[in-house]
Amino acid sequence: MTGGRTAAWVRAHPADVVDFFVYVVVLNLAVEYLPAVISEGFTLSLLTAALLKGALEIVIRLKGAIVGRLRSAQTRTGKAVAAVSLWLVAVGSKLVVLWVVDVAFGGRVSLGGFIPVTLLVLALLFSRSTVRRLLFT
Repeated sequence: MTGGRTAAWVRAHPADVVDFFVYVVVLNLAVEYLPAVISEGFTLSLLTAALLKGALEIVIRLKGAIVGRLRSAQTRTGKAVAAVSLWLVAVGSKLVVLWVVDVAFGGRVSLGGFIPVTLLVLALLFSRSTVRRLLFT
């Protein structure tokens, strides 16, 4: 993107910009206080936050679509399939995040294992919703 296009995108998507900076802060707090979460430098934490923002946006949209199917399902089988799908996305997304971070950054960034990345994702999503409520409502 050129400078003008970037500025136009930022003006059109202020919540995404705020999310990114919230993710940077939460990720760096995790790096500081959780021994399992490692980033070799601030630039890598910025890149990791951007990667997490993209990955979590996909997961949030996918979960939203599945929840919509769960609510609209008319049969027990339909509800069960949607519920299992929701559980698979909830669990699988953490494993995918770990894998993508490993592929992108190797040993220079580590989000720990399943439990630390789950706690990190919960903290990211909680912080995101809190800051969005403070700024945009």
